[in-house]
Amino acid sequence: MTDEVVLLAAHGARDPGFEGNREVQHCTARWRERHPDTEIQVCWIEHAPVLLEEGLERAVASLDAPDAREGGGRVLVLPLILNAASHVKGDIPHAIAAARERHPGVEFRYGWHLGTTEQLLKALRHRLHAAMAALHMPDPRTTGVVLLARGASDREATGEVAKMAHWLFETTQHELIMPAFTDCCFPRLEQVVQRLDALACSQIIVLPYYLFTGRLIKRIREQVARLGRQYPTRVIHQADYINDHEQLLDLLDLRLQQCRDGSGLQPCDGCALALATEGHTHDEDHHHKGGLNAV
Repeated sequence: MTDEVVLLAAHGARDPGFEGNREVQHCTARWRERHPDTEIQVCWIEHAPVLLEEGLERAVASLDAPDAREGGGRVLVLPLILNAASHVKGDIPHAIAAARERHPGVEFRYGWHLGTTEQLLKALRHRLHAAMAALHMPDPRTTGVVLLARGASDREATGEVAKMAHWLFETTQHELIMPAFTDCCFPRLEQVVQRLDALACSQIIVLPYYLFTGRLIKRIREQVARLGRQYPTRVIHQADYINDHEQLLDLLDLRLQQCRDGSGLQPCDGCALALATEGHTHDEDHHHKGGLNAV
């Protein structure tokens, strides 16, 4: 038993073998090695056996006094999610708000999602460099890069992908780095490859902006193979996704520290305005700070 539980909330993979969920568990196990004195658990938003509600209940059950009205310990919820779309802004805070109703003596803190950070930039650059090495280090000026993300209907989330693409452009010698999406929004992979072909890129690297594998990663492999046949004069190569990169673990360390000291908390942590107002955004002028209602 403990007075604090850290709960990682991952998206969940729909692939038949649940390989992506196993990668999340492996990543969590590696992160636990950095924090041997911390109780770290994991749950998923969808497509997994342990979903948000059960994950929160398991976390509370691991506390020293889960039913106490006062001093019942705390649960730190950290989204293992790249950008803030509906899951980060809606599903997780809704689940936390419900857990607070069930366990009023427990403090729940909702930490910041992974976001566009220096750590993830370094991880993506490492994956890009490995892809270049697999191609025997061609000229980066003639090697186009497609930063391929899942996509979302949330404009802030898709804007963060474009931001990361620009960061890659600023910190590498690649002259053409373009964002693309596999779902929900445009441009799609095929459109961007067509543009890079028209711009005479000799090689094109598809760099997945994904944490773990799943149905979409496997679909990307099929798309890349098809595009290779469609453009036989171009070399089209798929880089690896982020997975349990050391930089991701470093970023989780930072998010945990920020959640503990209160410097990195979601601004709408299940607040009444977020739960009641359709389309509520985090930059609106309301006065709750840090997303805490129990500190």
